[in-house]
Amino acid sequence: MVPNGRKELRVLLRVQVIPHTAVKVPQGVMVQAWRATGRNIARALIDLSRDRESTPAAATYFRAMDVEPSRPSYNRAAMKPSLSLKRIGIWTGAFEPQPARKVQETVAELEELGYGAVWFSEAFGRETFTQSALLLAGSTRIVVANGIANIYGRDPFTMASGQKTLSEAYPSRYLLGLGVSHVPLVEQLRRHKYAKPIETMRAYLDAMDAAPYASVPPAATSRVLAALGPRMLELAAKRSDGAHSYNVPPEHTAQARELMGAGPLLCVEQAVVLETDATKARQIARGFLNVYLGLPNYTNNFLRLGFTEEDIKDGGSDHLIDAIVAWGDAKAIQSRVQAHQAAGADHVCIQALSADTKALPLREWRELAGALIH
Repeated sequence: MVPNGRKELRVLLRVQVIPHTAVKVPQGVMVQAWRATGRNIARALIDLSRDRESTPAAATYFRAMDVEPSRPSYNRAAMKPSLSLKRIGIWTGAFEPQPARKVQETVAELEELGYGAVWFSEAFGRETFTQSALLLAGSTRIVVANGIANIYGRDPFTMASGQKTLSEAYPSRYLLGLGVSHVPLVEQLRRHKYAKPIETMRAYLDAMDAAPYASVPPAATSRVLAALGPRMLELAAKRSDGAHSYNVPPEHTAQARELMGAGPLLCVEQAVVLETDATKARQIARGFLNVYLGLPNYTNNFLRLGFTEEDIKDGGSDHLIDAIVAWGDAKAIQSRVQAHQAAGADHVCIQALSADTKALPLREWRELAGALIH
């Protein structure tokens, strides 16, 4: 039955020849798809997988694809060794105002400076897999990571295919970060309905793990989940290689590590301002944090961490600003990064902020490389 009385849309899979197998998708296999959320997309895919033995053609197709869609799984033990993630990386939104050639020149420099990974977001600019490909092609060793790829931006089949394509082309260099994003970005920008985060992500992962892939498979893939609250952290520990946290103090890192245990990766973003004047530094930090203070996923996490409603008002209290954005000289920023590491972070990706939000923070990246990378 269709949830909430929504009109059922039946999509017939048309016959097409799958490369390398010459096996046809069975005409009689139907996918039940609804407008929508990752949860309903995943239900459709799982319904399809349960029909795989309803006809000889369906059974032949799924055997040829070497998948078991009705029993999705994620083997971290097999996947994690494929990706060697250094202790320090870069997180940046500063690529968006830059032309593609400049972006590639910059990632090559970050690689030479010794940073282990470069993380970027997906919101109003370049599509996440396209941007990843630009960065991977412009470098030779550095890991490229999505921080994050919005699960409402593409269906699970497409997400899985994109991940496998890049992982095969650039072995041990691509890390897929997945996230549920935020209500305004999902409902106002993409015109989707924002559903319950945990249930939607779990179903989305089920569908990703069930997705067949008929091209050359990668030796391994790696993924992490954007996670702040305890339930998403638990899901990240069970269903991915680990978690990617954002706008968090070291206290959150310690809590996340305790909850997830010693195995999963914990990749922590840390915003930094290389400025010793408190007034100037906090002004830059407030300009950065302002948008996040209107997003419940972040404000709820701040409240869980013991901050108050007063801390969140009027651009954020000094107490909140100083806890979330590290500022000062290179030594002060090094101290904050080390605090995350001591609390259990495997990887800290610094997000360098400056007064010029459209410029690449090259000065900051270059100076901090000397302090943070040994």
